[in-house]
Amino acid sequence: MECANPQDQEGIRAGDTPGEASAKTDWLDRFFSSYYTHRPVNATFIGLHDWDDRLPDFSEHGAGDTLADMQALLAESENLGLASEPPTEAIEGRPANIETLDCRLAEGFLKIQLWEYQSRHFHRGNPSLYTGEAVFGLMSFFLTDFAPLPERAEAATERLAALPALLAQGRENVRGGPRAWTQRAIRECMGASAFLTGGIEHLATECPVDVPGFRDNAETAAAAFKEFQEYLEKELISHPVEEWACGEEAFSLYLREGHFLAQTPDEIVAYAEAVMAEAAGALRGQGVDIGETLSALAGLHPTPEQYYHRYQEMWDSVRERAEDQSLLTWPDFPIRYVPRPEWAREAAPFLYFLFYRSPAAFNRPPLHDYLVTPVDASMPSERQTELLRANNDSVIKLNHVIHHGSIGHHVQNWHAFRSESRIGQMAAVDCASRIAMFCGGTMAEGWACYATDLMSEAGALTPLEQIAELRGKIRMSARAVVDVRLHQGRFTLEQAADYYVEHAGMDRGAAHGEAVKNSMFPGAAVIYLLGTDAIHDLRKEMSVRQESSFDLRRFHDDFLSLGSIPVSLIGARMKAEAGYGE
Repeated sequence: MECANPQDQEGIRAGDTPGEASAKTDWLDRFFSSYYTHRPVNATFIGLHDWDDRLPDFSEHGAGDTLADMQALLAESENLGLASEPPTEAIEGRPANIETLDCRLAEGFLKIQLWEYQSRHFHRGNPSLYTGEAVFGLMSFFLTDFAPLPERAEAATERLAALPALLAQGRENVRGGPRAWTQRAIRECMGASAFLTGGIEHLATECPVDVPGFRDNAETAAAAFKEFQEYLEKELISHPVEEWACGEEAFSLYLREGHFLAQTPDEIVAYAEAVMAEAAGALRGQGVDIGETLSALAGLHPTPEQYYHRYQEMWDSVRERAEDQSLLTWPDFPIRYVPRPEWAREAAPFLYFLFYRSPAAFNRPPLHDYLVTPVDASMPSERQTELLRANNDSVIKLNHVIHHGSIGHHVQNWHAFRSESRIGQMAAVDCASRIAMFCGGTMAEGWACYATDLMSEAGALTPLEQIAELRGKIRMSARAVVDVRLHQGRFTLEQAADYYVEHAGMDRGAAHGEAVKNSMFPGAAVIYLLGTDAIHDLRKEMSVRQESSFDLRRFHDDFLSLGSIPVSLIGARMKAEAGYGE
């Protein structure tokens, strides 16, 4: 098992006196201690297990403690001047040190979290926050083999005991919210119930030793979910409060303190619409019918016997091409494509259940499992064909291999886990419903989408797949428009779904689901377009400046080495290191 200590980043950095370095390190230690104490499910996903017996506390007392901690940390940061200097400012010809950058990112995180804790957008108005934390707080123990199964079952038993209190806090705190959020929470209750019955029974049978209380606590937790679902169906959904917009001021806070972007929301919309128009024009210029293209791609799929092997076959091909063309340093970071486990199959369709979930930043097992859609001989032949068409060769290559399991997220995660930045190591780890820290978004999704463009440049995509990727560019742009317009209050959820149907070619169900997700997480949908294009822009600028000395592999390795932090800060830092001042 690979282990890393998140507290081993101490020491004096360039530009700091010993006292300044110590003050920053000490403050970051307190920041992380507070972060994990109040976000125990995130800690489990990140690979730190001192908090495995707990769930978040959103009671009046618990939320008050979290707020007080964050306010105290911000006040201390301001008094000490820890984050007063710009995180990319050059000091004596060198970029500001990593602790300065981490302090500034942490300060931005705290400012956003203060808004979230005092708004009605999260624990005070969204029942899905409670269902997501509860069910994935349990599933987090069984998604990877970070310890023997009995040990993980013992930790799950503690969380099962704490679960009724969390859902009771949800009933107390959430007295109104958008109907669509309540409907999502109801679906998650259904998934949780499936997991707490059949899923837990499967795990209990598989567990080689009896864990006292495992089944009994699961029954109690299932009853708590049933009670919560009844509250949602009989009370909350009857009193909707259709307020999903965070507002212009809060949205700008996410852009400024999370993504470190200078654009206004309206400037982002104008940019996204221009990119969308350009991509749509390119599609029209090729004279292709996108429906026919997607149908043709769906018909190119493996047989049931070839299905699981096809993932690894594609993975090997992408790695070989990337290494042959010296695109970047490809890590020895094993991944295994396996069917979604039996214990999760009934529950997964109701939940935010990912195929690829970021490995833990710390205490990782030596092999990471990528959980693919099961296709087996026991299914009716019509069902097999349906699943194989949905998971055809292009989907396997573009989504499950390039974007997620290889040169995209998986390779980026490997580099992030070795970053000097403590925040860069863990910010993009997938947690219950979103990544660990908002500031990791433009890097995580920007790089994964850029990686698809990179492999297209390298000749890995067929002509039909390149057409599909143009459609993907349109969808990325549409996401950015909807993200902004929803939270400005200029789109309703229905209008957002209409926009996706009209401009991105989504079917009505997918469009509605995407709009609901956008409404729940302000600023999280702009990251695909803005992150991707910022990487392309940085690469172009560096290649122009360096001319014949520009090396693509070195550029990618340097870019990835800073971890999961905003692309804007990485670009500024790389230019400062190269002596290219703004």
